[in-house]
Formats: sequence, structure tokens, C-alpha cells
Amino acid sequence: MALRRLTTIALACLLVAGCGPSRGRVPAAAGPIVVEDFRGKKVALQRPGRRVVCLIESALSGLYMLGAEDAVVGVSTNVYDGPTRRYYAAMDPRLRDRKLPSPGNWDFVSVESVVALRPDLVVIWSEQGESIAALEELGVPVFAVFLRSLDDVFREIRALGALTGKSARAEELVAWTRGELGDIERHVAVAPAAERPRTYFMWAQSDLETSGNVGLVEELLTRAGALNVCHDVAQEHVVIDRERLRAFDPELVVMWFNERRGPKDVIADPAWRGMRAVHTGRVHELPEVFLCDLWTLKFPYAVRLVASWAHPDRFGEKDLARCGERMLQTLYHGKLQRGIAR
Repeated sequence: MALRRLTTIALACLLVAGCGPSRGRVPAAAGPIVVEDFRGKKVALQRPGRRVVCLIESALSGLYMLGAEDAVVGVSTNVYDGPTRRYYAAMDPRLRDRKLPSPGNWDFVSVESVVALRPDLVVIWSEQGESIAALEELGVPVFAVFLRSLDDVFREIRALGALTGKSARAEELVAWTRGELGDIERHVAVAPAAERPRTYFMWAQSDLETSGNVGLVEELLTRAGALNVCHDVAQEHVVIDRERLRAFDPELVVMWFNERRGPKDVIADPAWRGMRAVHTGRVHELPEVFLCDLWTLKFPYAVRLVASWAHPDRFGEKDLARCGERMLQTLYHGKLQRGIAR
């Protein structure tokens, strides 16, 4: 107990040390900024956040869309891993050169390292209760996130916009996303129910890991004019057995991006032999995660791709090829060069 008290005092001192005057500070706002996070807790800042530690990659993506990246002083460790890194490196030399600290991710947070960055706001998953409690005990404002629908994504971007003084940009982004989805819906709405293919969504962890009617995968398939074969299961992540998959006999298979296994591997796999989607060659894989992150405003691009596989007669390949580039240019202020989406 005594050690914990000393640690708390030491960390609190770090926070106080960051509260003195410094060069180039933003003038205080007329009044406090108050938003509600996904725990239902009020988060209040006296002025827009200018030292933000963001431990969620999808939320970091939102901060770059808002044009609030200069306020970011810490990121999730997974930003530096895998294919997403090249996109952030193209937008921010600090991430290209690995100069922004990464004090944690979705399963581990070094509270001491976070506090050492003197944040005025930490963005973190709401399930990380122990880390949240430790930060809030030290007086660090925490915006906790939990996303299960596109409306949640809209709520998150609006809250981040308010907390960073970018509310107008947040509304622009929401309007653009709604417009993209409206355009897709106009193409899909005319498809008769009988033409909506029975679709199996496959996560990268296993051929047998899919999603039920809870979460963004269900919304993805529905908006794309496809029918989720696992619609009757009220779970976001479901592991089924091979016999159940055979009973589903999907007409279309949509794979989450998987570096180890692609559509050709599935089609050639004897375990999939005889299934309708394999027989007709309707097995498709979403591009790398940065382009099709369902938990960001890039959601419409994934919907457009799935819609083109579900209803190929209503979407042109050239239009699809342009959509990825246009999306990146629009969402990230033109900071991502043409040709990076491949």
C-alpha cells in the first residue's frame, strides 16, 4: 500500500510538472468542453486537447482525419507494426521515424509511461478498466471507447472533434460518410431479395470464425445487400464447426484480410470442396486493414467492395479502383499520395 501511494505521488508530480507555462500554448476556450464517453461518463476539458495519448489505432486514424495529429504525443504500439505503418509514415514523419512514444495497446498499458507524456487526454478502450482507473486516480482525463455500430463510429468522431477543437471537420466527415453510404444504397436497393446472396464472413484467425448479428460485420453485409448466413446468432464473434459451415453452403464468402491465406487457398482446400461459393469462384478478400477498417469512417469502402461482389452487375471495376484513392484523399486532407492504396 505504501509503495502504491509513493508511486501515485511520483506520477502526480509528473502531471503537475507539465502544467506550468510553455511556449506556443493554445489560449483557453470560453468554457469547458464536455462530452460523454462510451461508459456514459462525462469527460471535461477546459480547452481543446493538445497533448493526446491515443492507445487505439482506429481512433488515431480518426484524429488524423480531423487534422488533430499535432496534438498526438503517444500512440498504440501496434501503429508501428504491420502494413498500417506505411500509411501513418506517409502522413507523419514522427511516425515514420518512430519518434512518437508507444506506451501501450489494447491489452497492456504502462501507466507510468503514459503519465510521463503529460497528457491532457487519453483515448483508450473502455474494457481496459484497470488502466483507466489508475489514470483517473491521477487526475488524467480519459475518453473510453467501445464500438459496435456505425452510429458508434459517428459518435466517437464527433466526440474526438469536440475534444480537439475540430467539431466542424467532424461534421464534414460524418456527412461525407453518409453520402458514400447513400450512393451505395441507391445501387443496392433495387436488387430483389432473391438476388441478395447468402454470405459467410470469415475472420483471419480461422476459416470457422465468423460473426453473428451483433456488430459491424452484420451492418457491413446488410448495407452491401448481402445476407449473413449467421444472422440468427446473437454474438459478434462466433466459432462454428465444419458441418455447420457445410449446412450454410454460402453463395458468397467474404474474407477479412489475411496475409497467410487468400481466396485461392480456400478454393483449393478440400475442406471447402462442393460448397456453392467455391464452385462459382465467389470467394473474395478485403484489402489490408487500414483501407477497410470497419471501426472508422473508411467503413463505406468495405461496404462498396462487398456490394460489388454481391451485385457485380451494379458496380464498375474502374469506379471501385478510384474509390480507394478518393477516400484516402478526402479523409486525410490529401496527405496520402496517390498510388499508396494498392
